[in-house]
Amino acid sequence: MNRYFFWISLLVAILLSGCSSTETASDEPDRSGFPNIVLIVADDHGTGDLGCYGNQAVKTPNLDYLASEGIRFNNAHCTSASCSASRSVILTGMYNHATGHYGHMHHFHHFRAYDHVYSLPVLLEELAGYHTGRIGKYHVAPEEVFYFQEVMQANQRNPVAMADSCISFIQENQNHPFFLYFCTADPHRSSALSDQPLAPDAFGNVEGGHVGVEETYFTTEDVQVPPYLPESKACREELAQYYQSVARVDNGLGRLFGHLKDAGVWDNTVIIYISDNGIAFPGAKTTIYQPGINLPCLVKNVEGSNKGTVTNAMINWADLTPTLLDVAGVLPGAKGKLKERYESEKEDMFTTINESFHGRSFRPVLENTEIEGWDETYASHTFHEITMYYPMRTVLNRKYKLIWNIAWQLPYPSSTDLWASSTWQVALKGGSGMYAGRSIEDYMQRPKFELFDLEKDPWETRNLAEHPTYTEDLELLKKKLHAFQERTNDPWILKWEYD
Repeated sequence: MNRYFFWISLLVAILLSGCSSTETASDEPDRSGFPNIVLIVADDHGTGDLGCYGNQAVKTPNLDYLASEGIRFNNAHCTSASCSASRSVILTGMYNHATGHYGHMHHFHHFRAYDHVYSLPVLLEELAGYHTGRIGKYHVAPEEVFYFQEVMQANQRNPVAMADSCISFIQENQNHPFFLYFCTADPHRSSALSDQPLAPDAFGNVEGGHVGVEETYFTTEDVQVPPYLPESKACREELAQYYQSVARVDNGLGRLFGHLKDAGVWDNTVIIYISDNGIAFPGAKTTIYQPGINLPCLVKNVEGSNKGTVTNAMINWADLTPTLLDVAGVLPGAKGKLKERYESEKEDMFTTINESFHGRSFRPVLENTEIEGWDETYASHTFHEITMYYPMRTVLNRKYKLIWNIAWQLPYPSSTDLWASSTWQVALKGGSGMYAGRSIEDYMQRPKFELFDLEKDPWETRNLAEHPTYTEDLELLKKKLHAFQERTNDPWILKWEYD
């Protein structure tokens, strides 16, 4: 008798299971053909420090391979050269002066986005049914806003271990669209300051190397000192450490690419590689000078369309979220396969997000790398650390760049690690009064407006704001900056009236 009831119960369970799966299949939108998305964000990696961008000293064969499989952007920019602030823009499509995520979220800094903000992983899950997962550096808040369904764990300084920790996530989603947010802590400076004065920072490197990583080592003679950094033994020592950290990122990405290929999802995966801000040296990170905001951006399209090409379209990180939603078929008019019924169910969210984005989808650039109309971009920086209040707003085009230093009466603040760096301290104590092509005095005490001719002065050493020849250009750029602040709800727009 017990055996009879067992088999009846089993049969009923099977039938119910079949009904349930049928209902689920009919209720779910058709996601066949949706591409997977892998967004890779390195920490403090400058544009000049990849082989595919012309640096033959640093070793980045896997990133160079990604460039050969995709599109290399020469004019991609973050909007704030600070870790947390930049990441909040990457994941929302909004400038942080409008989301409240003005600077670092950790410890006593405690910046965070407003609760009503929608983030990329939430939108991909809610509007397109993606499975979302993240690994590595997070550095945004609150988690309810920047929610991922799955969080993988690994040493953030070991990109190889990070890649291996993603294997299950990738394999479990072979037949379902997924969004993987892969963020290394390299090549950021090491968190602890050295107890040896003027010693080079380790940039996350450890004696004997990280487990499973084929470490690449560099000498002071191997590195290339860019024009925005000082030519000194201290700088070269730190660059050698930084290069090793960059090479470690590359090594881990080679492992990640292998896992995507092994799972059979490489061809149907859009891969984007960027950095949150420029290299962690004075003159780059935390500034809105070009070394701080002009960053690497490599994009592999589905099935490799436009592979091995280069574009000069000017984009910024506020464009990333709308672009990836466009790729996933979420934006109005997108070419994806989202059902109308599914869109209507989420109509309120659908309308809200598309009205709130400050960036725009650069999917047209992915389809036509020589497309016109991408000739201007903006940046907005307010904080790095809580003690580093120095709001700057920037507009730049093909020729000119205007920086409005809103708190120009204050000395320019430096982050703890950059101030203590041997590169800065040697320059500060060296007696020349210069840091690369700029005087230390000018670096520390900046004027209200800085206007640069990027064609003639790419390293931004000659301020033209007070030159009568450029008065008309200056006024035009001021108007553009004011209009930008209006349309992005920037509270600091009031400073035009009360300064």
